[in-house]
Amino acid sequence: MEAVAPACVAQRTATVLENVAVAHETFRIRLDDPEMARSILPGQFLMIRGGRGSDPLMGRPFAVYDVARDPSGTPTAVDVVYLVIGRGTAALATLRAGDRVTIWGPLGHGFGPPPEGPVVFVAGGIGQTPFLALGKWWLGHEPFGPVETVSSDSPGRFASSATLLYGVRTAALAAGVDDFERAGITVELATDDGTAGHHGFVTQLLERRLERGERPAKVIGCGPPPMLAALSRLVARYEVPCDLSLENHMACGFGACFSCVAPIRQADGSIDLRRVCVEGPIFPAADVVWTG
Repeated sequence: MEAVAPACVAQRTATVLENVAVAHETFRIRLDDPEMARSILPGQFLMIRGGRGSDPLMGRPFAVYDVARDPSGTPTAVDVVYLVIGRGTAALATLRAGDRVTIWGPLGHGFGPPPEGPVVFVAGGIGQTPFLALGKWWLGHEPFGPVETVSSDSPGRFASSATLLYGVRTAALAAGVDDFERAGITVELATDDGTAGHHGFVTQLLERRLERGERPAKVIGCGPPPMLAALSRLVARYEVPCDLSLENHMACGFGACFSCVAPIRQADGSIDLRRVCVEGPIFPAADVVWTG
């Protein structure tokens, strides 16, 4: 499955429409930017610099969570969900409606067209964030981006079902579960401490399904590297198609700094470092090289 090429990138300021808590230390910020809302695709991301003055100096990358629409269905704003883990996200959490932030995007490549059949999203930590928009698109519920991604004239184009397997440290960190369920995406939780759902690794939920003989048309993973490495090994064993959305640390977001490179296997079998911000963030699981 080929990723969708990025649209033209632009840097500008956007007004915060709301910034609300959705879980422990987790927020959803809505940015008034109709141009970004019309152009961004599921899987792409934007950089946000939310501090006042020059601190923090660099922006932070965030996957598009959803696109807000007016009553006519026209895209008007972009939603991002973030976990407070450092100075950049702590600065974002202080913003209120009416504040202005610097943003640039859309960045990276979006996901390719939907497969026909069931799809499974596997998320760890804050890795669920790319999957709400993707699920809406792949299930045929909403269009995204500058091209028509939903068409009632093409039955059978879309995924038959979507399931989110979502792993967090503790139940208080599970963010947006209601959003996914309202979008028709089934959610199964796994927690490290057993406070909700399966007590253990989120990859174990997928392994159970595969052991029962279930065969997803596609698996998509996003989360911390150890989880993605385990997911890659699992889907390889069962020969299930899988793409990964990598979360490598980024400084610039447009390929100049080379801070986000990942070792990716090439068609000739060689391994080369690829910039996640420009050539990703989505790569076939079989092409990502994990060490250790």
